[in-house]
Amino acid sequence: MTATKLEREIAEQPQAVARVSADADGMIAAAAEHLSRASAVMIAARGSSDNAARYAQHLFGRLCRLPVALATPSLYTAYGTPPRLERTLVIGISQSGESPDIRAVLADAADQGQRTLAITNNPASPLARTADLSVDLAAGPELSVAATKSYTASLAAVAMLAALAAGDRSLLSELDRLPAAMSRQLELGLDSHDRFIAASSRAAVAGRGANLATAFEGALKVTELTGLTAEPHSTADLMHGPVAALGPDSPLVIVAPSGPTADSTRAACEAAELRGAAVLAIGDERSIAPDAAWVPTVPVPEWLSPLVAILPLQLLALATALERGVDVDEPFSLTKVTRTR
Repeated sequence: MTATKLEREIAEQPQAVARVSADADGMIAAAAEHLSRASAVMIAARGSSDNAARYAQHLFGRLCRLPVALATPSLYTAYGTPPRLERTLVIGISQSGESPDIRAVLADAADQGQRTLAITNNPASPLARTADLSVDLAAGPELSVAATKSYTASLAAVAMLAALAAGDRSLLSELDRLPAAMSRQLELGLDSHDRFIAASSRAAVAGRGANLATAFEGALKVTELTGLTAEPHSTADLMHGPVAALGPDSPLVIVAPSGPTADSTRAACEAAELRGAAVLAIGDERSIAPDAAWVPTVPVPEWLSPLVAILPLQLLALATALERGVDVDEPFSLTKVTRTR
């Protein structure tokens, strides 16, 4: 059977990330100089790129100790009340670079005398032309509607930016080893759990810390590819009420890497199981969720785990969509480029 565009693009992710990591002394290094001099960061993005922004919010705070805000584009385009900025690096992340509201955030920042950066897979896009600096993800054409390789390439660019701005080039060697780990992860597949959510009408996806972004991106992939309602949560926020929605007909998929968030992950799994919900844990240490179904992940440094952990979620969404007879390259009449205002 001929592979779909989506399947081919999922398989291309290790090579896409390798191309990003080869730019340590190029445009990403120049952008890192501006990041290291900023007092704050604001990031504008939509869809999968917004989930890459969540990862940036975590890493820029964690490695660079910077306050990071996610922009509210409607303040610019609908209300005409953009926030006042000072010594703020404003970043736009967009696979296509076509969305007018993301561009409006950067244009206003430039009017206020702030530095701007575009991270995009289209270096000739309006967003790239608007920004002072532009990082080309060089992931190659992404033809399937669901973003995969442009998402993980964005994560790699964010990781390199954070490492360089923090002045810790030793972290780059860890990033250099990531494409091999991603290749091994794709070879592992789903370990027979490809039908875990196929019979459900809704599910929750949870993660925390570096993998809050993974939970949001995994839920987005499941929803847009299958039509199943997948709700993303922080494992901590899950315990503040949303856990009540879990039960025999509402499973939990949880990103469960070893490291600082393990205790929170364990508590969320136990709470879900008490309500009769099936739990699928994606992680490198089964003891974190011993009673859950488990998809093992290739061990990588925790700060980079989102680039590995998202792969089983992509495969789960793909398998569920195929089980349901969805055209995974053009699901539910969605379009690749969405120009929100």
